[in-house]
Amino acid sequence: MIELFFVTCLIGQPEVCKDHSLLFEERNGLFSCMLRGQNELAQWVETHPGERVQQWKCRYAGEGERRA
Repeated sequence: MIELFFVTCLIGQPEVCKDHSLLFEERNGLFSCMLRGQNELAQWVETHPGERVQQWKCRYAGEGERRA
């Protein structure tokens, strides 16, 4: 599986951050995640208006930890 890993922080408290991930089927690969990732994040932000995406990346699921 391919993971869209991202970190969000509260707008009112930027020091309060959380890790998140969305999974993609591996047959689509990392390239597909990179293409679709921004759109997926935009949809996520629309439903979470009090948070902002601080960073994001595509990787193989479970590959690493935060801020790698």
